[in-house]
Amino acid sequence: MSTPNTPATVPVVTPDAYLTLHYRIASLQGEDIISTFNENPATLQLGTGQLAPELEASLLGLEEGSHTTQELPPEKAFGPRNPELLQRVSLATLKENSNFGEQYAIGDMVDFSAPSGGRFAGILRALDEDSALFDFNHPLAGQTLLFETRIIGIL
Repeated sequence: MSTPNTPATVPVVTPDAYLTLHYRIASLQGEDIISTFNENPATLQLGTGQLAPELEASLLGLEEGSHTTQELPPEKAFGPRNPELLQRVSLATLKENSNFGEQYAIGDMVDFSAPSGGRFAGILRALDEDSALFDFNHPLAGQTLLFETRIIGIL
């Protein structure tokens, strides 16, 4: 509670904050990739993996009620492209891990089972008679992005 001589403290985003916010990720040309501004705001807990760690880091210190747009280089967004994440998969392996009769086209996102039991996905970039070339980079890796946020509430 503030008194006339003591200004109210405005909450700021901390590493474990519980937030309600609107956010938008867009290309540098302003094309929306994702936006909640025309929908219900997002409610999330920082530090739990609901938002990419780099995006969370860009929120730290923002005040409740703030409306900002930040230009995030790849290192502060989804990372640089990693050429080691371009991998060839034999057509036999692809067939073993696909639904019966499934056909793929260049540009398709294909889901794979990981040896650890998890799942991962790659974009089919090329196909020849023996193998398929997949890109396992995040689709936004290597891109500078605009990250617009309006912090509605902080707990």
